[in-house]
Amino acid sequence: MDSFIAFIEWIGEANAGALFGLLTGALFGVAAQRSSFCLRAATVEFARGIIGGRVAVWLLTFSTAVVWIQAAQWLGLFRSSDARMMAVAGSWSGAIMGGLIFGVGMVLARGCSGRLLVLAATGNLRSVVSGLIFAVVAQMSLDGWLAPIRNWLAALWVTPNGQNLNLLTLIGLPDIAGLAMGLALAIVAIVVAMRAQIGVRVLVFASGVGFAVAAGWVLTWNLAEFAWEPVNVTSATFTGPSANTLMFFLSNTETLRYDIGLVPGVFLGAFLAAAFSGEFKFQGFTDESNMRRSMTGAVLMGFGGMLAGGCAIGAGVTGGSIFVATAWLALFFMWVGAMATDLLIDQRGLGAQTA
Repeated sequence: MDSFIAFIEWIGEANAGALFGLLTGALFGVAAQRSSFCLRAATVEFARGIIGGRVAVWLLTFSTAVVWIQAAQWLGLFRSSDARMMAVAGSWSGAIMGGLIFGVGMVLARGCSGRLLVLAATGNLRSVVSGLIFAVVAQMSLDGWLAPIRNWLAALWVTPNGQNLNLLTLIGLPDIAGLAMGLALAIVAIVVAMRAQIGVRVLVFASGVGFAVAAGWVLTWNLAEFAWEPVNVTSATFTGPSANTLMFFLSNTETLRYDIGLVPGVFLGAFLAAAFSGEFKFQGFTDESNMRRSMTGAVLMGFGGMLAGGCAIGAGVTGGSIFVATAWLALFFMWVGAMATDLLIDQRGLGAQTA
């Protein structure tokens, strides 16, 4: 621990935060690119009555994050009550409406915000355009023209006492139940993966995505414990960090911290993984309707993710892994919105083509 403190003092707290974000992001980017981790893909598969490889990858990622971070908390290496998600008021109304909007958007854009960032690093120009639109709309929803609407919707129904709620505490379960639940979900994921004949390599990388989320929590918590200046205890999420990273490169209003290192780290990790595996190639929009669809989805994700308090990664895995109550609610409604959109738009479209 003394060496950890000495390292922070040597490079500075802000630089240490950005470096931790870069390292977490790079690990996330490599693992997500090699495992094809994507909540949108899992929800679409589930909506079509299939519980196969994509569902298995998502379940294994989620359960790995839960197991690692709950184990770290049990060992005294992390406290979920210190996480920014838990320390501020949550919005039930924002989780419901934002989750639905984000779920619709990620199906239209053919990938959640994290997946778009990974695909952009592999040469997918569609994801580059959609990702930039997502970041701009997220910034507009945070501090711009859309902020008053977001604030109004979020204030309709909030958690009491100015802070969020722990789902385990809310339903009367002990903290150790979180670790048990993570282990149970991991077993389910492995069974589903075996039935879908998913290779060990994919499963290892899927676990790597979850481990990156847990690593981010532990690194920022330890940095906050020893830093002189306040440090947000956070991990992988892409709504706020995408907006902040965009402003970092466009203005002088943002300073180095974990968020600013995270997004470039994911891009770098995914790029290196794609380059070394021979999967880097430039791709564009197939037609005008595809472009309109992707851009619309990006707009919905930018606003929905900010309203929900996190994206498919930020709420769905990062917040879910420490049992933030509104994050679990947002995740549920992301599934609902995504499945409904696939059913009403994509599956109907397929039916019309085959009729």
